[in-house]
Amino acid sequence: MPEAEGARHRRAAAFFDRDGVINIDHGYIDGPDRFELVEGAAAALRACREAGLLVFVVTNQSGIARGLFDEAALALLHAHMRQVLASQGAAIDDIRYCPHHADGTVAEYRRACDWRKPGPGMILDLVEQWPVDPARSFLVGDKDSDIEAAAAAGIAGFKFAGGDLLAFVRPILERVAVGGPTIRN
Repeated sequence: MPEAEGARHRRAAAFFDRDGVINIDHGYIDGPDRFELVEGAAAALRACREAGLLVFVVTNQSGIARGLFDEAALALLHAHMRQVLASQGAAIDDIRYCPHHADGTVAEYRRACDWRKPGPGMILDLVEQWPVDPARSFLVGDKDSDIEAAAAAGIAGFKFAGGDLLAFVRPILERVAVGGPTIRN
């Protein structure tokens, strides 16, 4: 497919941090029993899908590097998250996580990594794997490192300070209108 034609088929995407944005950040969530959605989270993800956006989760998970839980436990938690969201009509297209941390206690995961936010690796990987139009895409995060990762990946970043996620996302979606202009935060 010619590049210009491929560019026309690219879609806006909404990238969401997990802890503190989709779910309440209870610190190193290692299982479904500690998973609790933020108010309006399912409705916000559903609204993004209804607007034609791809929906992704990008999350640092240093608890793996710190030996607090393993990748199998994280996979179970993410399956639970998808199930909870699906029960409310919301879906996630794909998830990326970074298990690394330079100060980790598990040797296999103790390293610096460009996937760990503020690095853009997780976002860039999703942009490469999916038909994402970065100019019409955005990330919602609750930390400066989330916003820095978005900027490094060339997408808009919006800092969520808590409350109702749908109320926060709704004005962003109004600016994204499919085929609309580049969004800026």
